[in-house]
Amino acid sequence: MQAWQVSETGEPGEVMRLVEIEPPVPAAGQTLLRVRAASVNFPDALLCRGQYQMRPPLPFTPGVEICGETQDGRRVIANPALPHGGFAAYALADTAALLPAPDALDDAEAAALHIGYQTGWFGLHRRAHLQAGETLLVHAAAGGVGSAAVQLGKAAGARVIGVVGGPEKARVARDLGCDVVVDRRTEDFVAVVKEATGGRGADVVYDPVGGDAYAKSTKCVAFEGRIVVVGFAGGTVPAPPLNHVLLKNYSILGLHWGLYATKDPGSIARCHAQLTELAARGAIKPLVSERVPLKGAADAVQRVADGVTTGRVVVVPESVGTGDTASVPEGATV
Repeated sequence: MQAWQVSETGEPGEVMRLVEIEPPVPAAGQTLLRVRAASVNFPDALLCRGQYQMRPPLPFTPGVEICGETQDGRRVIANPALPHGGFAAYALADTAALLPAPDALDDAEAAALHIGYQTGWFGLHRRAHLQAGETLLVHAAAGGVGSAAVQLGKAAGARVIGVVGGPEKARVARDLGCDVVVDRRTEDFVAVVKEATGGRGADVVYDPVGGDAYAKSTKCVAFEGRIVVVGFAGGTVPAPPLNHVLLKNYSILGLHWGLYATKDPGSIARCHAQLTELAARGAIKPLVSERVPLKGAADAVQRVADGVTTGRVVVVPESVGTGDTASVPEGATV
């Protein structure tokens, strides 16, 4: 089968190599899946760079989120078990963690649902307890993580202010449903948030960027507001002055979504049921900006790493949807 492999760490476009290898063999408790679509995530770039909290042995195949097909023809969502990731014809996944792909979403959309929308749902509802009528400020609102938070915020009845970088991303954010869009390159989002809220500020801030985005958010968060720290795509980890937290009465909430798989695995299945229902009624729909063939995976990961994409870029193997009838090899589930 064809698979992208990383044999040394570095920039994705330089260290990812397309090779021909045998399909991986599932261990006990694993399932071999035919990859129908694989969503590109920022952690894929961090894995290539050797900067992710988990470092699989070299060589490994990146691709942390897929829509796959089981031997008996079921369409499922999975986080592949590295080193056998999703940028390949076949990937491995833990059998107990497989989730049914929503019927309302096609393969590419289903591949882009799990990480972004689970992260958004846990951040907004379980951690921040977002309420209808509140103001939600979303950084990187046109990106894969941010676009999910925008849709989930609107579904919850919140007023959403989206911060983006550039006019094209501003257009995407408006199309997603943001009530107010701020281009950080030409506008001061602190001033815009204060004006839009009559000086009150944002009740909830959803921040996957860190750095300056976080620092400025503390200047426009509301009394008893909540800042949800999702990640540091901007490259800088903030060091917040806690006296400011005390003086303004706001909360800083961390969200490491992956912990729920070990601390409360049942919550992930319950969240998936809610996301499936939201997808069925059209309240959420992953923004898939590009569908690229397997040969384009390295370039796609590099562009996501460089921050020049919107929504999700999804790798769709050429055989899917072209009449290919190849099935998952026998003995794929252990």
